[in-house]
Amino acid sequence: FFFNSCLEVKLKAVTVNVTIQDFVADVVSELFFCNTQQVSRQTMFIFPVDSDTVVHSFYATMGDTRIEATLWEKEEAQQLCKTTPGMENFRYLQDQCDLWGPVFACFLGTLPPDREVVINLCYVQELPLQPDGAARFCWPGQLLPKDTFSWMTSEEELSKILHFTICLKSAHGVSHVTVNGRNSPLQYTAPDQTSAQVSLELPPWRSDLNLLVYYRGSHALSAVVESRDPKGPPGSLLGDAVVMVTLTPSIPEVVLNPDQLGEFLFLMDRSLFQDAQVPPEELCLSFHLFQNTLLFLLKGLPLGCYFNIYSFGATFKAFYPHSVEYTQESMDSAVGHISSICPDLGGCDLLGLLKSIYRTPLLHGRPRQLFIFIQRKVSNEEEDVMDEVCRYRDQHRCFCFPTNSCESFNLSQAMALETKGECVCVHSKMDVTSEAVKCLQQALQPLASGISLRWDLPPGLEVSMIRKAPEVIIQGCQSSIYAQIRGQAQDPGVAEGAVTLQYHVGSQSFDYTLRFSLSSSADDRLPVHRMAVMHLLRKLAWEGTSRAEKDTWHSAVKSSFSLGVLSPFTSSVAVRMNRGDTWQCGKAINNSSMLISSSCNLVPCQLLWLRGFKPIRFKSTKLWMVQTCQFCLETLGHKGPDPGTLTQLSASCKGKENLLSWAFLKLVALQKANGSWALTAALASALELSKADVGGQKPSKDVQPTTWATVLALVWLHRYKWKVSWSELLEAKACRWLWDHAEVQLDECLAAANSLLGCIVEPTIFRT
Repeated sequence: FFFNSCLEVKLKAVTVNVTIQDFVADVVSELFFCNTQQVSRQTMFIFPVDSDTVVHSFYATMGDTRIEATLWEKEEAQQLCKTTPGMENFRYLQDQCDLWGPVFACFLGTLPPDREVVINLCYVQELPLQPDGAARFCWPGQLLPKDTFSWMTSEEELSKILHFTICLKSAHGVSHVTVNGRNSPLQYTAPDQTSAQVSLELPPWRSDLNLLVYYRGSHALSAVVESRDPKGPPGSLLGDAVVMVTLTPSIPEVVLNPDQLGEFLFLMDRSLFQDAQVPPEELCLSFHLFQNTLLFLLKGLPLGCYFNIYSFGATFKAFYPHSVEYTQESMDSAVGHISSICPDLGGCDLLGLLKSIYRTPLLHGRPRQLFIFIQRKVSNEEEDVMDEVCRYRDQHRCFCFPTNSCESFNLSQAMALETKGECVCVHSKMDVTSEAVKCLQQALQPLASGISLRWDLPPGLEVSMIRKAPEVIIQGCQSSIYAQIRGQAQDPGVAEGAVTLQYHVGSQSFDYTLRFSLSSSADDRLPVHRMAVMHLLRKLAWEGTSRAEKDTWHSAVKSSFSLGVLSPFTSSVAVRMNRGDTWQCGKAINNSSMLISSSCNLVPCQLLWLRGFKPIRFKSTKLWMVQTCQFCLETLGHKGPDPGTLTQLSASCKGKENLLSWAFLKLVALQKANGSWALTAALASALELSKADVGGQKPSKDVQPTTWATVLALVWLHRYKWKVSWSELLEAKACRWLWDHAEVQLDECLAAANSLLGCIVEPTIFRT
């Protein structure tokens, strides 16, 4: 999987040393592979990377030959690649390998029979936050020698091939760890339990190694201060201390005001693809399923939010020039527009649409949520799409709905993972609407917004932000910011600083202050500096570099060479040399003439984007494999359903499993944008009652017709809730309207509705 060669090239032993400080991991690994057959094998090393991982050191040793990755400025690296033999191996790998996603790859050449190759790989990585507050570290299961363990039994033999040690550090204190394998007891290495160590004794079988680290207490802030590199020039990024602050705000359940609700953008793929294996009627069915699901999502939006609808194919179109407020009028208009979207056989310009959306300013205080429906491959622009998503990942969240026949499923999953959204894979013969509504419910949860940091440092020191705080943070997630600490403290005896996190949840304001030490012990591996350099170079590449920032750019690129950090301005080139050579390869080489040597030649080594079908990544995202259900598109049109169409659909639905009752569809179509229902003959028909019965059973003349109609519809929905899991969102809208308009009449209305509908629904229904 990761060592792309024949299965006969076995991983025989591993040595891994991991240092974890709060939410950053520094990994040093040595991997021993052996060709166990009597035939030479062509070998290539492949390692997965993501936007939070920096591979900064790689070299391989085969006998007297050493292959080492070096960094070059991008333009010069491109020239070198033109003269590098074997680049066709990468082109073949990109198109023919079954893996998908970004990888670090290096072609190692021929491995003779019974010969070993030793891989030395070093990287740093930001760790994700688990729902229970743990930091999660993952090591790929393919880089654990599982085959050897099938016959080894003694611990002595096991210790010869597996050396996996994890050092843990946190100013908050280390509480405990959990590992999906056998590990040694946690040993504290500091009296205050701020550092500890644990070793892996037996790895998991046929799965990735997952280590969860729990720190003491619950904290909205954590900080890791890394001292300057003694070799770095004062005032440069390497010559100053760097602080990594991880934000994990607590987000209570609150009721949001209309001006605090989000912006919801619905992106509808109208393109169809011609595939001999997929019947045309199935392609059209998927398109109409997306339309119907989108209509139900529109019904579930709250009053006061903002929304827009986009369709994309060979070109993209927006229904509104810009997002509009969700009202009865705008909802009716949007429902009519969705019904008019027609499929075509053109391209799939998702990239152009995303660029247009991302460059539209955010609405103040309104988190941006994208619901993306995809049913065909996004051309060959997947890498560019992910670059855009990564660039704006702190400003939005993606909920993606690819069809099971869609070749962009991996892209959809990666977009959701990058933005902390969800991915729902759409299959046939089941209800996708309920899963889409679950995503909408998640998107409607309160978020931390208006995020800012206030610093308090000793006189003489100041902070220069490298990566700023995000626009929003969702519950259960974290965000890491980086800052350079410049200057010289006027009083060397003051070695403590403070940072205060301020944010809003609804109308409530919160602030947390963390005091941290400025006299942290030096770490010559500089993991925090490496992550900071990566974010700085990305920012410079995305925002462009003005003339005034040229010095910053040169300093940052120079730091990236010193630290081995790949960036948009640099590329990898590997060099093969003999062990006895006196010439040394260094990461700051920038003169291609130095490579002209009889014993030193270039080797293909790059970050690649693979286009296969198996996603590779460190982290996992929740993936819902669901199936779809066909609904009647016309029922939700704002002009009301066509009687002939209703009759046809009603007949077609009879006897089919997993389809909602026709009455339920009509009831949903009649709900207003504010959550209420009007007392009409159409409502009575949807409830399978006569208009006379509905009007005659109204509790009293004081009860408004709309109140009575809404209670009836709400009780009917609740009665059949077990059939339709996604009715909860519609019920909640109805309850909010009732509480705002008819609180004192609810009990008598409920009693009358129970009597008329033959239900036993408790008053707790109004607490939804």
